[in-house]
Amino acid sequence: MKKFLFFCSVFILNGIIKAQTDSLDLLSLVNEKPPQEKTIATFKTTRLVNFHTLEVLGKRCLDFRIAHRFGDINSGAYNAFGIDGGANIRLGLEYSHDGRFMFGIGRTSSQKIVDGFLKYKLLRQTTDNQVPVTVTIFSGMYYTAEKKQVGTTNYYINPTDRMSFCNQIIIGRKFSSRFSLQMMGGIVHFNLVEKITDKNDCYFAGIVTRFKFTKRQAITLEYAARLNKYSLDNYYNSFAIGYDVETGGHVFQMHLTNSFGLTENQFYMYTPTRWSNWGVRLGFNVSRVFALGGKSN
Repeated sequence: MKKFLFFCSVFILNGIIKAQTDSLDLLSLVNEKPPQEKTIATFKTTRLVNFHTLEVLGKRCLDFRIAHRFGDINSGAYNAFGIDGGANIRLGLEYSHDGRFMFGIGRTSSQKIVDGFLKYKLLRQTTDNQVPVTVTIFSGMYYTAEKKQVGTTNYYINPTDRMSFCNQIIIGRKFSSRFSLQMMGGIVHFNLVEKITDKNDCYFAGIVTRFKFTKRQAITLEYAARLNKYSLDNYYNSFAIGYDVETGGHVFQMHLTNSFGLTENQFYMYTPTRWSNWGVRLGFNVSRVFALGGKSN
């Protein structure tokens, strides 16, 4: 009987200890903070019209992009309001392996520019607002292969004369499922400038916004102001209005913009026409994302 009572006591004590341990485990689970959920799809693609957005491609995603700009609308009916005019086209290929760092290359017909860029998402907005904004940094390099002469002299002497660069920081927030806003600032550097009064380093600040009015359609706006202009300045700030349509793996973007250039060293500093006299042009971007075992944004 004593042995029986002893074993019963041990069994009950073991049960009490186990119950207390389980309750502590449950309390720890209750008190444990759930992992922060990241905000997704602040913007649908890595670019709005011309400008880069804060977005980076998803894990193991490859993006093939086509950008096209027609001629000026104010060129008149004879030129089909710019449709017949000279066009500017860029083909680009971009990739991200981890969903935070991406890189890309491209070729633009105007000035025969070959470009490459790196882009990294430093901070990512969370749904609980512990991190209220997304921060992305961008760095681009551009090489023009065009033959250019000033009078009878070759404009480019050394290969490095053909190079320019852009660095910028992008800060943005998704306020709701419909409305997103970002601001950015940066610097464009030219190794060689045409006039002695021109600046090698040019600064800019810009704003980008998107408003979704249906699940797959959105209106977009972008504007950038040059903070230090050239002394003999025949260029204007870049401004664009766009319309985005999402169709499966494609995003089709139509827009009106006064910028003819398709790379940062072109549209931030060398936009040659203005909206006030309809010096704008119709353009479009097509983005096709391939998920190579990953998931796109």
